[in-house]
Amino acid sequence: MLIKRSISFLLLLTTLLGCVSLQARADDEYWQFKDRRKKQVIPFKLIKNLMIIPMTINGNGPYNFVLDTGVGLCIITDPALVDTLKPKFVRDIRITGFGEGSDISATIATGMNFATGHVVAKNMSAAILKTDAFNLSAITGIDIHGLIGYEFFSSFIVKVNYLSKQLTIYRRNTAYLPRKGTKIPITIEERKPYVNAEIAMQTGEVISAKLIIDTGAGHPISLETHNGIPFTVPPLKITANLGIGLTGPIDGYLSRVKSIRLGKYKLDHVVAAFPDYQHVAAKISSISRNGNMGNSILKRFIVVFDYSRNAVYLRPNVSFKEPFEHDMSGMELISGGPDFNRIFILRIEPGSPADNIGLQKEDEIVSINFKRVQEMSMEEIDALFRSKDDRSLLLEVVPKGHDRSDRVILTLKRRI
Repeated sequence: MLIKRSISFLLLLTTLLGCVSLQARADDEYWQFKDRRKKQVIPFKLIKNLMIIPMTINGNGPYNFVLDTGVGLCIITDPALVDTLKPKFVRDIRITGFGEGSDISATIATGMNFATGHVVAKNMSAAILKTDAFNLSAITGIDIHGLIGYEFFSSFIVKVNYLSKQLTIYRRNTAYLPRKGTKIPITIEERKPYVNAEIAMQTGEVISAKLIIDTGAGHPISLETHNGIPFTVPPLKITANLGIGLTGPIDGYLSRVKSIRLGKYKLDHVVAAFPDYQHVAAKISSISRNGNMGNSILKRFIVVFDYSRNAVYLRPNVSFKEPFEHDMSGMELISGGPDFNRIFILRIEPGSPADNIGLQKEDEIVSINFKRVQEMSMEEIDALFRSKDDRSLLLEVVPKGHDRSDRVILTLKRRI
């Protein structure tokens, strides 16, 4: 009998594009309304804690783009789009990003027209990757074609409602004041938003941390360095693959901090990632920061981004007080097949419940509690594997290299 666990992929999509010369001013408007309307509602999908919206490019599409405040330049991750879009190439570049690998190749293209709903961006530039470094399609279970960040968020006031899965975008000259909530100052540095937060460590030390606000990260918080050296990881920790950066996997540890305070809001017992220094912090030279904050924190609020006024507004939603949980299975899963409707194990965490019962990389999960995975979303599967300590799940598994399935019981275990 085999028992499986599924570690959710904690995506660290913060991208360093300092090698690209960008002549952009703080007051640039890349996106505009097609007509005189003052606001628009745009629905998004929330998969693996990533916001995904439909986008057309040069009249083609729709294509799925991740809305990622950690991206300073629009990135097309699917090299196959080159044949369809036929962009005007400017030059090849090398992009430095997070992960254990080396730089990757991309091409800067110009003159592309983007559109979503009733807003458009004309003559946009983008970096087109020559290989899909993120493989987000397999991770999310749907086709992902790119990431867009600064150009979109700097052009509007952007309200994100994670519960209704809707963006409401307003013209920047709108005097937007939320009925409830707190205004928190931010800075925009190298096209990315930064916020100061108060973090109470397990030792009792309280740190004032400068964090990038990263909607392209699925985790709650990632802590890199403090006073120029890596954070000390708390004793209660688990090793983990923390996600995928531009140049490969990011290794490190998962643990917890006692609390995080944003303005008047305090979040307790927050799951925190502590990435390997060489994979992340060693690749940052121009910005002094302590880490980043992802959607697992942001989705507990209604969030309004107002880059033009250097502010975000936070209003707690009904999930604000929900406990922070990590994956309790010990597996990383990935989608496969022509329609991304098959689920395979990408990695097993040593010493985890999945490892202890003999599950292996490339085993296929066919069903969970008698429900076939083709009938489940990746969000539903992830939620099951982080749902409750000591919960038992019945899995149907086809071991690698076999054509017959086994039924196994997986008992979830909270490890931090």
